[in-house]
Amino acid sequence: MTHMHVAGSAHAEAASPAPVWLDMPADANALSPAVWSSQARRRADGALEIAGVEAEELARRFGTPLYVLDEDDFRSRARRWRTAFDPWTVYYAGKAFLSAKVARWVAEEGLCLDVCSLGELTLALRAGTDPARIGMHGNNKSAAELRAGVEAGVGRVIVDSYDEITRVESIAEELDTTVKVMVRVTTGVEAHTHDYIATAHDDQKFGLSVNGGAALVAMMRCYHSPRLELLGVHSHIGSQIFDTNGFEVAARRALKLFAQFREATGQLMGELDLGGGFGIAYVESDSPASAEELAQGLREIVDHECRGFGLEPPRVSIEPGRAIVGPAGTALYRVGTVKEVDVGGGHTRHYLAVDGGMSDNIRPALYGADYSAAVANRASEAPPVLSRVVGVHCESGDILVRDAFLPADARIGDLIAVPASGAYSRSMASNYNHTPRPPVVAVRQGAVETLLRRETLEDMLALDEGL
Repeated sequence: MTHMHVAGSAHAEAASPAPVWLDMPADANALSPAVWSSQARRRADGALEIAGVEAEELARRFGTPLYVLDEDDFRSRARRWRTAFDPWTVYYAGKAFLSAKVARWVAEEGLCLDVCSLGELTLALRAGTDPARIGMHGNNKSAAELRAGVEAGVGRVIVDSYDEITRVESIAEELDTTVKVMVRVTTGVEAHTHDYIATAHDDQKFGLSVNGGAALVAMMRCYHSPRLELLGVHSHIGSQIFDTNGFEVAARRALKLFAQFREATGQLMGELDLGGGFGIAYVESDSPASAEELAQGLREIVDHECRGFGLEPPRVSIEPGRAIVGPAGTALYRVGTVKEVDVGGGHTRHYLAVDGGMSDNIRPALYGADYSAAVANRASEAPPVLSRVVGVHCESGDILVRDAFLPADARIGDLIAVPASGAYSRSMASNYNHTPRPPVVAVRQGAVETLLRRETLEDMLALDEGL
């Protein structure tokens, strides 16, 4: 029998400290296609290579920690989403990861771009993104952000509050222009994900609720404003979602607004954005739906709900980010210490401390997110043992990979690769403990290109006026 410990299930007595979803691999060197980029493989000598470039060579050349982005994998996923959802519009969610080169990849593959800050907008524009293909998000956009977007001519501003409607109207009046807007609504859907990344329940910061009429009031305000062009409604139910169940309820409630709007104005609403949040596999037990499965499911949902309300199907858009860039990225770390820790019940766990940590991937500490890992510089004939990859920071919660089976002979100097690190690792990276942020390099057909150089101590210290 398992007894719950007061500090949580991780401290309960159990047959094994490994989580129930983690299986002992027959081969600790195997790379599961479910979690690795399409160009990742073992060489004949057992070393990991990505897109024809050896991981150890990248680590020697650029140092560690290091993010490696598989360009062909990114591009193929972007094309797959665009094709699966055609003729719907696909916006790449830049918050997952954005650089000038990535913005150009997005445009070249026929996707639009979603930004949610002045920094992301400025980067996109300087990278040459057509402003008409940019959507602006954010629950508290400043006047400066809105002005920059309006002056650039962004294709749509997703308004999140009555205050923001007023703010956009004022800027449009001052600039003597009209701004295309969508109203962000919350549909009351409880997505099965972490509380911090569930975004459609009513008691949270985003959007205007369909319950009580707040969303419809916002739509009417935009519709009657001489300075705003109301495009439609935007809904987003959360992140790391594996199926379409939650979208069914969200679409129904959003389209009910369309019907109410038609009844009030006699006009048809033009566009519905169902947001993003499509999940990826971080560990082998994850089973996200494919782009094709999601496209079919979402089309059926929209068509069914439109028939129910007697509506013509609107234009529809979606916003995948993680689903495109997440699997394309791999993080590389160097092992600095190894400890074998007695965890009770006759069980041990190997702790591998690496030269990165929560400053370059906050998700495990913030969300309890799970990741996979592999020794990247060699193959091993040692049996797999339960291991934990931890970082250098002065926090007990500084864990990169909570549970993984790695070779028992993992040692100082080994290179550890963490797949599915393309989304939110670099974009959420910090300077905690005055740690410079790692570089990002792209690999393609044996060639390497730097997307973001490594931040230096001088870069950070240059901000300190006391020096």
